[in-house]
Amino acid sequence: MRLAAGFPSTTRDDWRALALDVLRRSGVETDSPEEALSTPTYDGVTLAPLYDAGDLPATPPFDRAARAARAATGWDVRQRHSVPDPEAVLADLENGVTSLWLVVGDGAIPVGELGRVLKDVHLDLAPIVLDVGPRTTEAADALLALAAGRGAAVTGNLGAGAPGAGETAARLALRCAAEFPGLRAVTVDATPYHDAGGGDADELGCSIALGVGHLRRLTDAGLGVAEAFGQLEFRYAATGDQFATIAKLRAARRLWGRVAEVCGVPDAAQLQHAVTSSAMMTARDPYVNMLRTTVACFAAGVGGADAVTVQPFDAVFGPPDAFARRIARNTQALLLEEAGAGRVADPAGGSWYVERRTEDLAERAWAWFQEIEAAGGAEAAGPLIADRVAGTRRRRDADIAHRRFPITGVSEFPNLAEQPLARPATGPAAPASDVASDAASADGEAGGGLPRIRYAREFEALRDLADAQPDRPKVFLATIGPVAVHTPRATFAANLFQAGGLATETAGPGEDPEQIATAFAVSGSTVACLCSSDRMYEQHAEAVAAALRRAGAKRVWLAGKGRHEGVDACLHTGCDALGVLRTTFDDLGVAR
Repeated sequence: MRLAAGFPSTTRDDWRALALDVLRRSGVETDSPEEALSTPTYDGVTLAPLYDAGDLPATPPFDRAARAARAATGWDVRQRHSVPDPEAVLADLENGVTSLWLVVGDGAIPVGELGRVLKDVHLDLAPIVLDVGPRTTEAADALLALAAGRGAAVTGNLGAGAPGAGETAARLALRCAAEFPGLRAVTVDATPYHDAGGGDADELGCSIALGVGHLRRLTDAGLGVAEAFGQLEFRYAATGDQFATIAKLRAARRLWGRVAEVCGVPDAAQLQHAVTSSAMMTARDPYVNMLRTTVACFAAGVGGADAVTVQPFDAVFGPPDAFARRIARNTQALLLEEAGAGRVADPAGGSWYVERRTEDLAERAWAWFQEIEAAGGAEAAGPLIADRVAGTRRRRDADIAHRRFPITGVSEFPNLAEQPLARPATGPAAPASDVASDAASADGEAGGGLPRIRYAREFEALRDLADAQPDRPKVFLATIGPVAVHTPRATFAANLFQAGGLATETAGPGEDPEQIATAFAVSGSTVACLCSSDRMYEQHAEAVAAALRRAGAKRVWLAGKGRHEGVDACLHTGCDALGVLRTTFDDLGVAR
């Protein structure tokens, strides 16, 4: 079928000519619209403005063959539990959850409580995935003894695989291979690299290096190569950047498929567990987290994850309540049952953009994996990995500070009337090992010496500081001219200052410097920001700034660009918003 037969054909050269014309009329002088309109990712992958059939893989069926079986049933809905609450576990299983991810150990579910937590769970129907840490053997023995006592064929994953626990992982893998054919022993968890601020290629390269290290240990312990592949499950973070997540999961399978091919077992597919990102979760405006996790869940499903965990919107505050767990599992139910997102094998396959992004990301990740291998493997290359992840984190932090990486409800469109979400003092304490339980404005630790960060942490720290003052600190917006003239920049300035928890008060319409200065004095603030059009600035900025100085202004900002006597600095799109906010706190006398 030639669906475009009735339309005039176009070429890349046609697009280039049109794009050049638009760019030049916009004041951009360039001979390459592709270069002018391209965007680099943190992984060094260039996102082009246009893709065509030349970006497809050389041969189909792209990534579809391995995903065809999953399309019949959709993905596994996996809910995470970190407190010993049998009723919550049963409520999840009775309402759409198909497997359990249990955090076992100090500050979480005690090993001795496993039997009570799983008392009414049919182990032969609901796979159990353990997240244990140093007590892996004890927890695994408890689960296997529980299954043996019931005569159940337990499935899932014992969660071995923590750094430095290679012997434990090998011992459990041998036992699983010999006695429990539906049970895997090792989780290759790449989320600590993401939680530390790493990029997608960082996460992928580290995961492949970890996986190869486990293969070596398992085969050295006596497992066959195919058996060793069958003992591994990979865990990745899914974010609100849907195309990045789709490409990451597809690239991960491609990378692991290459490892399997080299090892002589080309049919060994990668088993993937996708978890909605902890780093993207916010403590401020937390209900927006529902939207973030919905997009991330959709991307994980479309990207081909075998199991998906949606973090409850209140995960930042510790163990979620019943409402948050219900919304998390219903997010998956809606995408699976109502949207049918799991019914298609690799729906992104064949997309020019997704295929090229997958390929480019896989190439970057493979090069990083080879660098880790050259350094002696994932465990030996710890300092190298930490340095690379830190470099990615610094680049993203700079984008967040300049609001090039927007965080809705935090750095953009904050709501100062919001009442912070809090758990009752009598509720369960947040376990130190919880995925997103680090303090709302402080870093935690993700494991292996890597930090655990949240993207919103710096803005939220300022919001917390502003909230803690007896009276909310305030910035005066010196609006010049009629409402229609000053509103766009006044709105921009208010959004920026409120991102740090600072209140704003406007002068209203008017051009008289003394009238504006009087309103400033009445406001009680010591910081002002001029807000109007460039034309009005030329006529009135210097006079208004001088009047504000006489009225006691310590600092005068200007929303826009340009140099004017009496103005300290300008606020504009792409400016260092965090730097502006910190300076303003200092000018207002709020100790940081």
